[in-house]
Amino acid sequence: MNCLRIFCIYLLIYSCSSTNNKERIEKIDIALNLDNFADTYLKMDEYFDTKEIYNSDNIFVFPDRKPIDLPKEFEYEKKLFNTKKYLDSSYTQGFLVLHEDSISFESYYLGQNKNTRHISWSVAKSFVSALMGIAINEGYIKSIEDNVEKYLPELSSSGYNGVKIRELLQMSSGIRFDETYSDINSDINRYWRGFVLGDSQDAFTATLKNKITPGTFNHYVSINTHVLAMIIVKTTGKSLTEYLEEKIWKKIGMENNGYWLVDGKGMEMALGGLNATIRDYTKMGKLFLDSGRWKGLEIVPEEWVLESTSINGEHLEATSVNSAHPNIGYGYQWWIPGTSQKYGKEEEFIAIGIYNQFIYVNRSTKTVIVKNSANKNYNDRFNNPYASKIVAIELFRTIAHMNE
Repeated sequence: MNCLRIFCIYLLIYSCSSTNNKERIEKIDIALNLDNFADTYLKMDEYFDTKEIYNSDNIFVFPDRKPIDLPKEFEYEKKLFNTKKYLDSSYTQGFLVLHEDSISFESYYLGQNKNTRHISWSVAKSFVSALMGIAINEGYIKSIEDNVEKYLPELSSSGYNGVKIRELLQMSSGIRFDETYSDINSDINRYWRGFVLGDSQDAFTATLKNKITPGTFNHYVSINTHVLAMIIVKTTGKSLTEYLEEKIWKKIGMENNGYWLVDGKGMEMALGGLNATIRDYTKMGKLFLDSGRWKGLEIVPEEWVLESTSINGEHLEATSVNSAHPNIGYGYQWWIPGTSQKYGKEEEFIAIGIYNQFIYVNRSTKTVIVKNSANKNYNDRFNNPYASKIVAIELFRTIAHMNE
């Protein structure tokens, strides 16, 4: 059974006393039934409170180029994978390939189309990282070497006291947190239950404690991104929605409005609640492919983009024993693939969301690939290679090198 749906059933049985809560959770429970999974990801605004991100009248549309056929198969660890089977088995809903500024492949499945907004899940973290870079450049935040409590004194009694902004960005905060989605009692699922009920994400964050010395171990903690968002909101005086709309969305000509899921206090789910079309996710990839520039205009500081997509510490290396994530490195809320056995070391990085959402960027081949999915088999990714992000990266690499 889908673990998100388990949360709702759990809540109905153990957590709800009010009629309003029961009705809300019953609605979400129906939406998250495996039979509705793909449909739900295309209309999250029907089940959660949201804030709209408005585009401008000056939209940008990528030109098409001569279309390509995807490779029939690709290889990972000396095993061949059928591309169509991979796309089907991972419940792909949208797949787009941008090469040298124009679209060479675009296809939709399971109800999605070019104007459908799809939940990003943790791909949203890379957007938050970009906003942090902009806020620093504009002087709202002095330095990523500053401690969290300098900007958020309300977290002084939490595990985030003494944690640097850099350590949040690099998922190295040292916070004790279990992000096992398949375990109903994990910390991420405690967070989710509160979000479904409309509880404050800020209040949840203040309850977390430290486990190890910050800056020494790469351990993925989604709430780190929420703390980044809290700092952005506190220092700029703008909501995450407003800041994203003003600083990125309208400036790069997003074709459609987007939206954020928000909690009962109106705070965005920074760690995974962004919803957009696949073409607009592609624009974010293109922006970072071009080092933060759009039509020659700097949108995200170039230095920030390069730092964000680089590995700046031993514990962030794909091969480090001081990382909980083997075979893949980490930057500032962007994943950095390890060296390819077939293609060697390239300039590539990737935004990744649960259930197989991806924005893959390869500067070496001038390629951006975006995949939206509703993978019912995600929690079996350790046994099912068709749900693995590492296998997906090998498909992306194969496509990126097709034009050589």
